Amino acid sequence: MTLTVPLAAMLGLGTAFGGVLIVVGLTGRDDGPADREPDAWLSRFTASRGPVDRRRLAVCVAVGVVVAVVTRWPVAAVLSTVGAWVLPAIIGPDRDHPRRVARIDAIATWTEALRDNLSGAAGLEQAITTSAIESPEAIRDEVTRLATRLQRSWRLPVALRAFAAELADPTADLVVAGLLMAARGSAGQLGDVLGELATSARAKVASRQRIAASRKRNRTSARVIVGVTLAMAGILTLINQGYLAPFDTATGQLVLLVAGGCFAVAFVWLAQLMRDRDTSRILQNVAGNADAQAVVRS
Repeated sequence: MTLTVPLAAMLGLGTAFGGVLIVVGLTGRDDGPADREPDAWLSRFTASRGPVDRRRLAVCVAVGVVVAVVTRWPVAAVLSTVGAWVLPAIIGPDRDHPRRVARIDAIATWTEALRDNLSGAAGLEQAITTSAIESPEAIRDEVTRLATRLQRSWRLPVALRAFAAELADPTADLVVAGLLMAARGSAGQLGDVLGELATSARAKVASRQRIAASRKRNRTSARVIVGVTLAMAGILTLINQGYLAPFDTATGQLVLLVAGGCFAVAFVWLAQLMRDRDTSRILQNVAGNADAQAVVRS
């Protein structure tokens, strides 16, 4: 059984849009505690997502519709839509890497400034307030809010926990943990500790740079695979449609689904290899505690 162009367009539009909804539903999930109430699960599940890029969504659906009209294959429409949504993150440049590296380097610079200010300040709170004047650009807003909270008579541990929750960075957690210990009266050689943490952060920046350079080979391999696959499919569609005729049947669509699934698994595996695996945060759950204590204060 062959598919007519109008029917293929309708099926492609529906399946493409459904594929995008599945991708959006499976990405960006914020897993919370396991004991959530069943009746409130859906609202919290949807509220935990960031805003969807509507322009990107429209482009993906348009790609699915075009593929459906040209090939008259619903499975191809779904695969192309999902690919248009997922592949840019795999074969495109890692735009988050410079931001992450700049953030860690800024934390190292601020830690060194805080260490230097401890010798001339009256205490840790004054040293933190002084460090906010010339804090690095990447974390200036967070450091400024920390200094403002201290000036508004927030307790130092509460302000530091809120600071760690805003930065949400494992390196910052280590620095905040040292400052929390100092706030509890077990400072010891706090200046030496901060210096070692700053050195460790700069070593982490250098390590990330090396890892990013090695990951460029993986992205290049992914670009070659995607480019060759798309070029081969396009050439066969244009010059040898008879070779692709078996895919017009239901069995052919099933075979295409299996082949596309194999490619999907391969690209998911490749994405896992290129994913930034940072160390887990030691102050992962301080956001809720900091917010609760801030509400009590207010």
